Amino acid sequence: MAKILVVDDETDLELLVKQKFRRKIRESVYEFIFAQNGEEALQKVKEHPDLDIILSDINMPVMDGLTLLSRLPEANPMLKAVVVSAYGDMQNIRTAMNRGAFDFVCKPVDFEDLDLTMEKTILHVKQMQETIKAIKENNILKMYVDENVLNFMTQKSFESSLLKSELVDATVMFIDVCGFTAITEQVAANTVVKLLNSLFDTIVKEIISQGGHVDKFMGDAVMAVFRGDYHLDKAIDTALAVKEQISNTEEIIAGKLKFKPEISIGINSGEMVSGNIGSASLKRLDYTVIGDVVNLAQRLQSTAKAGQIIITEETYQKAKESFSCEKIGEVVLKNKAKPVTIYQVVA
Repeated sequence: MAKILVVDDETDLELLVKQKFRRKIRESVYEFIFAQNGEEALQKVKEHPDLDIILSDINMPVMDGLTLLSRLPEANPMLKAVVVSAYGDMQNIRTAMNRGAFDFVCKPVDFEDLDLTMEKTILHVKQMQETIKAIKENNILKMYVDENVLNFMTQKSFESSLLKSELVDATVMFIDVCGFTAITEQVAANTVVKLLNSLFDTIVKEIISQGGHVDKFMGDAVMAVFRGDYHLDKAIDTALAVKEQISNTEEIIAGKLKFKPEISIGINSGEMVSGNIGSASLKRLDYTVIGDVVNLAQRLQSTAKAGQIIITEETYQKAKESFSCEKIGEVVLKNKAKPVTIYQVVA
């Protein structure tokens, strides 16, 4: 079903549209939403993020159709507009097209022609949606593009996820390549990038193999999130596998410098907020998780020594039946009023 927003200040247009398209409305081919001016239309776009196309007049009070066209990319870049207006002169047509209109239909409306134009526009939108869906299925892109971007791009409605957030039960893991900062001061930039990417590739493969998602790369560290059934077990299994893989990595020789890669890991599990974090005005959003559970995981990693996988006592109680752990003791962590008891996962 296609969802269509009709924007026109003519009071009888809504009834006319419903009459002309009653069969397709009844058969759930079309669903219509109505607004009387551009300002009201933008509000409808916010309320209905799954809209496919807009049919808009030009001459309207409060906000005209041409102004609406210029505002649509910011409101919903996937939404396509067809201008339906009595102002069918070339200047208005060109202005509308330059502001992003997909097509132009002149009044008085030939509803058969309008229907064909709508079908063509809807087909174009659906093809874009399918293209976005295909991106997710591209294994190469999955490996080299941030998984958060893929998740964001492949929602049923591309823009509906912009402000969507939810509380999730998950496990977050921070993996840091120990001592790598010192290398950056002694080795050429291209060599540093090549070395780090090689280590990240090893880490990422283990994360993906356990169904985890790479949330972000932060300098020489990786943040990963595990959801679904047994997410804590999967995260710890990943940590142990990464530790083994890195320990088996040969010593890296770059000029006179010798470097044996080691990692330190912090893991924490519990409820966290998942959503798009960033600046909408800058058009830079990061689909990520935030909250005390996430912050604590990062601080656990900063406490971990080379080769250690550190968890809290609460996480230990959840994992002790499946994994061997050793108690380290209490540590003082930033922004924590009381010391935190930590454990090291051994196997």
